[in-house]
Amino acid sequence: MVESRAFWLDEHFDREHGTGGHGRYEAEVLGRTDEFADTWGDIAPVAFAATAWRIATELSPGYVRRHRRIVAATCAPSPWDGSLIGAVTVISRWPAELTWTRQWQRDRGWRDWPLLFGRYTTPTTQDLTRSPHLRALLQVDAPVPLGDLPPAPDGPDDALAATARRAVVVLTRELNDLLGPMIGQLEAGVPADS
Repeated sequence: MVESRAFWLDEHFDREHGTGGHGRYEAEVLGRTDEFADTWGDIAPVAFAATAWRIATELSPGYVRRHRRIVAATCAPSPWDGSLIGAVTVISRWPAELTWTRQWQRDRGWRDWPLLFGRYTTPTTQDLTRSPHLRALLQVDAPVPLGDLPPAPDGPDDALAATARRAVVVLTRELNDLLGPMIGQLEAGVPADS
């Protein structure tokens, strides 16, 4: 099985399209310091890291890029204990129970996720008038380790952008560690025990 990256930082695009000597992400963080206001001086790095991740993924194109199978990815504090929870939606093939036989399809021409130039897309309105579509998604909700996250700054200082970037680097690494094997298995397209 080949392990795939779920997420990666697009440093080159970020630097090339930055302004005023700052990368796009750095400029965005510095322009949105008010969004970090509730995180200053927090004993846990969770809320700060979640805000840094949100800003990095909201850029278009994102500072954090994602594998073609990943539809959405958020990181947020758990309402139960304040730990960090990653929520990632992943495109999947049909479950094995639906592929063992085609009897359930009743010759209706069921279709899976459409691919356009190697990218998963939603069916067009015209496609939906021609045949039914079954598009499987996996919802991954998992705790993200906090050990390597930088502490939340005490306020908007000169190191804010660098600290936010460090948080995003750590979250990218942790989510890759969690999801990389799954993405690799999905890309291999064969059951693990084959």
